[in-house]
Amino acid sequence: MSTVNQKPHTMLGKMEVPYRNYLGGLASEFYVKLRDEKKLAGAKCPKCGRVYMPPQSICATCFVKIEKLVDLSDKGTVVTFTEVNYKEPVQPVQPPFIYGIIKLDGADTGLLHFIGEAKPGSLKIGDRVQAVFAEKRSGNILDIKYFKPVKE
Repeated sequence: MSTVNQKPHTMLGKMEVPYRNYLGGLASEFYVKLRDEKKLAGAKCPKCGRVYMPPQSICATCFVKIEKLVDLSDKGTVVTFTEVNYKEPVQPVQPPFIYGIIKLDGADTGLLHFIGEAKPGSLKIGDRVQAVFAEKRSGNILDIKYFKPVKE
């Protein structure tokens, strides 16, 4: 039997690949502080003073190693956002929801996270938000359940 004129046969497959990712000392300290103390921290460059949130171990400006965290406020400002109205299997929440980049007070960079308790169409760039922590925390970024709008 000849297979020259047959279409290739394909099958959809899925494979789960469990893994552990070593985060390093700085990120480990960040996640432990978030989990155990409900505290947010940024990585401060010892040369230029730039504060990164989320923390990173090398300054993107100076290329200097960052080894210390500084405490940050749990409040910040919405830099930009988008409203999501479709479902994806990798999303930890159901639509509709809002993603935003939040610049925490004391940080020089923004953190991408969920914004909750905001009705679609009501959020504006420049709005103030505050972190709401998950009741059960496990040492990952979703220990911040979302940020909620606040009036100051």
